[in-house]
Amino acid sequence: QVRLVESGGGLVQSGGSLRLSCAASGRTFSLYDMAWFRQAPGKEREFVAYITWNGDRQYYADSVKGRFTISRDNAKNTVYLQMNSLKPEDTAVYYCNRRISTNQVPWGQGTQVTVSS
Repeated sequence: QVRLVESGGGLVQSGGSLRLSCAASGRTFSLYDMAWFRQAPGKEREFVAYITWNGDRQYYADSVKGRFTISRDNAKNTVYLQMNSLKPEDTAVYYCNRRISTNQVPWGQGTQVTVSS
């Protein structure tokens, strides 16, 4: 069973930066496109960004485009999310998983990101 462990969240002031990491267990990490999602209090989980299996393409939600960068290291079974110019509306629990819902594995615990104004 693949396990996902997110880390790197915290409390940051508006305009600040954080780098999130998501480590996956198992041997199939490099076969799948990976994505970051987030869930704010009282809201549905939403897509943030994804990266193709080999890292050659990335796609971002409009709300984070130009501020966030997704990357991956297949040798380390890890996907990253560099978040710059953070805004209070970025406050949420951030999760990673495979991009395609029918391929997704059980969700990890997520990592809390709180941006103060």
